[in-house]
Amino acid sequence: MRRSAIRLPPGWTIIGGTCDGGSMGRMARGQGIYNVVVIGAGTAGLVTAAGTAGLGGRVALVERQRMGGDCLNYGCVPSKALIRSARVAALMRQASRYALEAADAPVDYGRVMRRVKALRAKIEPHDSVERFEGLGVDVFLGDAALESPREVRIGGTVLRTRHVALTTGGRAALPPVPGLEQAGYLTNETIFEREEPPGRLLVMGGGPIGCELAQAMARLGARVTLVDRGLQLLHREDPDVADLLRVRMEQDGVTTLLKSEVLEIVPGRGGPHLARVRRDGVPLNVEADTILVAAGRKPNIESLGLEKAGVAWTPRGVTVNDYLETSQPNIYAAGDVCGPYQFTHLAEYQARIVVRNILLAPLHGLGRARADYRVVPWTTFTDPEVARVGLNQRDAAKAGIAPDVHQFPYSDLDRAILDGEEEGFVRVITARGRGAILGATIVGAGAGEMIHELALAMQRRVDLSRLSSLIHVYPTLSQAVQRAADAYMRSRLTPTARRIFGWLYGRRGESA
Repeated sequence: MRRSAIRLPPGWTIIGGTCDGGSMGRMARGQGIYNVVVIGAGTAGLVTAAGTAGLGGRVALVERQRMGGDCLNYGCVPSKALIRSARVAALMRQASRYALEAADAPVDYGRVMRRVKALRAKIEPHDSVERFEGLGVDVFLGDAALESPREVRIGGTVLRTRHVALTTGGRAALPPVPGLEQAGYLTNETIFEREEPPGRLLVMGGGPIGCELAQAMARLGARVTLVDRGLQLLHREDPDVADLLRVRMEQDGVTTLLKSEVLEIVPGRGGPHLARVRRDGVPLNVEADTILVAAGRKPNIESLGLEKAGVAWTPRGVTVNDYLETSQPNIYAAGDVCGPYQFTHLAEYQARIVVRNILLAPLHGLGRARADYRVVPWTTFTDPEVARVGLNQRDAAKAGIAPDVHQFPYSDLDRAILDGEEEGFVRVITARGRGAILGATIVGAGAGEMIHELALAMQRRVDLSRLSSLIHVYPTLSQAVQRAADAYMRSRLTPTARRIFGWLYGRRGESA
């Protein structure tokens, strides 16, 4: 097993037995009553289906497109494979930094994309129909719609069920730009299928997807222009974090147009498309051979029959409570279709809650789990990586919190110096005058791995004094977390404490 998104939770195994009126082995496919019908076979759906089946439940899983959903087919898996190739290409050009001969060989873009597809295909069996049928799940391929709170229609088949899990995910939102449809565009769902180099690439959107792909494509030879309406890239991050990333991306060849919007696309006829852009009120034209739309996401809620089943929703997704129940208590939702964050790891977290709450439903709420979003780490896999958990400085200011900020730069970290990765820092936000961690941001190499130490500390309410005293291996990047904790410990050394320590040292001198 290589991907946690489809693992059974620790300690769970596939078991036999009877469930809802008959042996799972003898029950005809589609007949009888299921414990849960899962609509959507992305991360949330796969974990819900595998977890419920592993606990002995009878499960039907419905998917209308491709097993594995966004993560496997259009998101995390192919994008990280592409980013790795782009990173190696950049390192080859920068080899002189490591006392080696630089190599600026042309990139065979088609070869890179074939590697991306091959790696995706290597992982694909973990999410396949065959694997899940082997786990005891009845898999149906087709469009699903709710007929009632306890009935799901797939074509001419109606499945009866005690519970439903809506895990249909999301997709790229298309901005209403005249000429965009006529010119043709790519999204994260189509860009990994194309083996032709993008040439002059226009990226619409400066969020995580836009930044990751813009930088990767530039490193692979594309001439990239990124347009975003905001004052900065990565709107959720602190301004100095976004600015550090912007500078690095521009060094990689990405032209960033902030406070800008695409007003119109004039389709090219045998030549490049022309994007009419307004930048801070000033018009300009951008030529593009390829257009990538990365301007936000929207939930897949159309044609689900939500109204017929009495399930409440908004344009932002299906409405759920802390238990991930919808307005129909036997219908749950998890993943991008309900938010509040659109991350694969959060979809898995929510799915585990759904599995538990469906299992314990006969106990009328006893032992049910609530979703807790206080500690949700995430990473943007640019170079440098940007990782977050909890509050940053901007969030704290909006909440009216005046925190203490403890920071340590990569440029003072031995391992970062040795690796030539001196750009970045660890920043920890704590309650004023105390070491209780409210949030952290890490910018730099390995940030996505290092953030988990701080996330665990937040979850277990371990303050910075404990992280300062924890032995960290030397030389590692994770020592930057310890050094930030050391900065907190130094902040506790008040003038009064210094006088007391000075007196103690003086007393020792006198006694000698």
